[in-house]
Amino acid sequence: MRRWRTAVRVLVVAAFAGAVVWVLASRWQEVQPLLGRLSAGSVLGALAAVLAGIFGTFLCWRALLADLGSPLPVPGAMRVFFVGQLGKYLPGSLWPVLAQMELGRDYKVPPRASGAAVAVFLVVIVGTGLVIAVPSLPLLADGAVATYWWTLIALPVAIVVAAPPVLNRLIGTALRLARRPALPQPLTLGGIARAAGWALLSWIAYGVHVWVLALQLGATPTPWLLLVATGAFAAAWAIGFLVVVAPAGAGVRDAALILLLAGVLSAPQATVIAVLSRLMFTVGDVAWCLPALVARRMSTRQGSADETGAEISAVSPTPSSRGTGSSPAARRRPWRRT
Repeated sequence: MRRWRTAVRVLVVAAFAGAVVWVLASRWQEVQPLLGRLSAGSVLGALAAVLAGIFGTFLCWRALLADLGSPLPVPGAMRVFFVGQLGKYLPGSLWPVLAQMELGRDYKVPPRASGAAVAVFLVVIVGTGLVIAVPSLPLLADGAVATYWWTLIALPVAIVVAAPPVLNRLIGTALRLARRPALPQPLTLGGIARAAGWALLSWIAYGVHVWVLALQLGATPTPWLLLVATGAFAAAWAIGFLVVVAPAGAGVRDAALILLLAGVLSAPQATVIAVLSRLMFTVGDVAWCLPALVARRMSTRQGSADETGAEISAVSPTPSSRGTGSSPAARRRPWRRT
């Protein structure tokens, strides 16, 4: 059964990736001149927006983990989140969860809290993405509402599921069925609100990266362009996530983004953005791992230095103990060079 499932996932990913490659190859004569329009500044600006958006999702997850009773310092949280997130590029949705559960053990985070944080994080990200995507569907390509009508149903479902009483009951039921202890503390409305705020800022940053590239490729600078760019990307991401057979939405998100941007861009222009966006997100995921690992090493060294200082303080006589007869060292006369 597992082999069949893996084979199906590979075929689906190959099909969507092949569709994007086919569009790129069939329109290469139109796409190639568009690449020359992109300046280094615009590419770097779009990449900076992607990096900011990814960091916003990290802050969203960290807020949820703290709300579950396991607050982490930024260096440790970066290591758990960014290193664990690389598992999303593998087929299957459990790899990031398992990785973060294992990495969280180093910081005494209960595995059940790590797993719950990832699950709630995905609910918040998808829910806030739908909040942005659904109202913007009428502004996107013709037929977007008819094609993605199901998002109108998914949005209220996501909002209901994201309510703390519902989430706490779902998580509690899952832990009881798995015969695991309850969470250290339940989710609160304030914690969900903070996480949702970071998630919304992330979607805006992701929309900015599409907006910057679209302007460089010749899109008309209308007042609605940023809203269209943000809504199209949020909808494409949600679609890619819900098609669970594709790791990290591979191919699915790209194809949906090309379709949804058809109202403001030509197919070649949208294809360039889809391909560059995918590349930027991969670069961003890897790039954030580097400071995460460096921060972890620095915090480890600092922790070792603190432990060494504590040991020295523990064995060294204090000024108040000298001459009191409390220790042999205190009773000795200080040694002087003659």
